Amino acid sequence: MANPRSSISSARLFTVIFFSFVLYAALVSNLYVLQITKGKYYAARAEAQHRLSGYLAAERGSIYLTDKYANNIPTAINKSYPTIYAVPKEIEDIDEVSALLAVALGIDVGTLKNMLAKPKDPYELLVKRAPVDEVQRVRDTNVKGVYIESEDYRYYPVGSWASQVLGYVGSGSDNEEIGRYGIESQYNALLAGLPGTVTGDKIEKPLAGRDLHLTLDRSVEGRAEEILERMVAEHEAVGGTIIVEEPKTGNIRAMASYPTFDPNTYAKSPIGNFLNPAVQALYEPGSILKILTMAGALDSGNVTPETAYYDVGFLTLNGKTIRNWDLKAYGKTTMTDVITHSINTGAAFAERKLGDDNFYNYLVNFGFNDATNIGLPGELAGNLRNLTKNAREINFATASFGQGISVTPLEMIGAVSALANGGVLMKPRMLGGEPPQMVRRVVSESAAEQTTRMMVAAVKEGKIADIPGYEVAGKTGAAQVADLKKGGYGDDVINSYAGFAPAFDPRFVILIKLDKPKGAPLAGATVVPAFRELAEFLLQYYDVPPNHRTVNNE
Repeated sequence: MANPRSSISSARLFTVIFFSFVLYAALVSNLYVLQITKGKYYAARAEAQHRLSGYLAAERGSIYLTDKYANNIPTAINKSYPTIYAVPKEIEDIDEVSALLAVALGIDVGTLKNMLAKPKDPYELLVKRAPVDEVQRVRDTNVKGVYIESEDYRYYPVGSWASQVLGYVGSGSDNEEIGRYGIESQYNALLAGLPGTVTGDKIEKPLAGRDLHLTLDRSVEGRAEEILERMVAEHEAVGGTIIVEEPKTGNIRAMASYPTFDPNTYAKSPIGNFLNPAVQALYEPGSILKILTMAGALDSGNVTPETAYYDVGFLTLNGKTIRNWDLKAYGKTTMTDVITHSINTGAAFAERKLGDDNFYNYLVNFGFNDATNIGLPGELAGNLRNLTKNAREINFATASFGQGISVTPLEMIGAVSALANGGVLMKPRMLGGEPPQMVRRVVSESAAEQTTRMMVAAVKEGKIADIPGYEVAGKTGAAQVADLKKGGYGDDVINSYAGFAPAFDPRFVILIKLDKPKGAPLAGATVVPAFRELAEFLLQYYDVPPNHRTVNNE
């Protein structure tokens, strides 16, 4: 006979085993759902949360300006801003939440509905860099599934100063922050660092980006920006550029262009303002080029400062007639007079004495046929094709005084800096910490000094750029603007001035360019006063003692 107690024990054991199996199967099923079926979703949710907290984001390197004491001046840094985002999975009533957020954020209801109608989306960005009032209105709604956190974004403490040099940081694919234009773009890989990653339960920490230190001096840049903006407004010009370079090192201490933009609110500015005219715009330099023509002629030995010719006020070549800018005939004229009075026919005379091939080679050696490789994106090289593909006498004659060929402002100041540096061309530098780099000797030290003496005489004659107690070397330029539609030249001009001080031991070189001032005034009324104002500031800023050497001293 069977034992009843044994049968009951067997039934209980079976029941326990059965329920254990059911529980185990449920656990396995749940693990399958979590790891396989919804694994990607939860991994994405976890990564989004880590990214939002900033854990995976690499800290972007900062960009610094400098000053005369070599201090680091922050100009592009990371700053914490409120970020408003939603987790659509947690939102129960999309219509109600969309209506509330539309009022709080000023976003179209339909747009919000499309953003929130994604039940598998773990993260939907609503507003980055949210204003304080928007943050408070969202908090007041107190809706489930909408959050406010802090996130780092790029901030530019100096606003629009040097904005075309710096560029800005904007959103790329997948809301990734990426450098656009300028230094932010050129060195994006260095600045951005490497973000962290999530692989399963393993998190790789991010690698911070590198800081960059620029040669731009905050005080010099600031004064150049102020002078440029005022000059453009006063003469109703379409724009302009100011560059300041140290001739002995190639360090760029200011690079200002107008119109400009504020990289903190770049979306409010037209795209054209993001380009850097100092390296991305070609122009015909006009009479400033006469000092380079003269330097080449002096270096070749084909002329001296006292070499004379008889000026009748015009020159006809290939059926085209060149006239002096003031329509005067100067009679017997020396090479020094050519620079002092900016005589077009005299520049053409010096070019012919030099020879076409030699003249072209000097322009190439001064740097007008290649980009400077300063390290800014989109840099252009000068255009000398008018002297190669259509090499007529008239082309070389007009090129001798800066018409028919084109250069960038950075190339132009580099060439003038070579004269200031005793005939040695230096590579322009934007990044600090790099050693000065000589490109080549362009003209002899003697030719550079003789040309400088002519420039000093021109400043004394013109008086506007003259600064008591200092010898200043300078030269004006006024070039007609080519009419690209009709051909030839129109009524607009580009006024420019290049100069350095003290003339025989220069601390700085300044190039000022003004685009299409209203009424096409002479450079003496526009850019020369601006040059003097900036030069006086720099002499004081750098504590340069007065000098009293005269042009005739050896």
